[in-house]
Amino acid sequence: MPDTWGGRSTFNYVGSIEAGTQITYGQGHTIEVSAQQYSALRQNFLNRVVPAGTPRTEAPGESLGAWLQANVTRTAIASYVAPILILEEYAERVGDHYIRIFR
Repeated sequence: MPDTWGGRSTFNYVGSIEAGTQITYGQGHTIEVSAQQYSALRQNFLNRVVPAGTPRTEAPGESLGAWLQANVTRTAIASYVAPILILEEYAERVGDHYIRIFR
């Protein structure tokens, strides 16, 4: 099971960025991110270094988390989506708080 962005807990997912994912976290909560949503996210942030935006309250503007909350779900899921992007080699972590999507 992958670690969350902050490394304080783990989550699980099935699927892929190309096919869409079903993310399971916490006490069995699930959320789906479609292939189309991943494609739009990647297109929006391609080759930019942006904050991961993982705070559960207010994600910083122009962050991955703010985009996900505006376009996918109000639930804070950046702490799961960012590691998935890295695991599947679509992005890299830049320092403690930033991510760069490169494909």
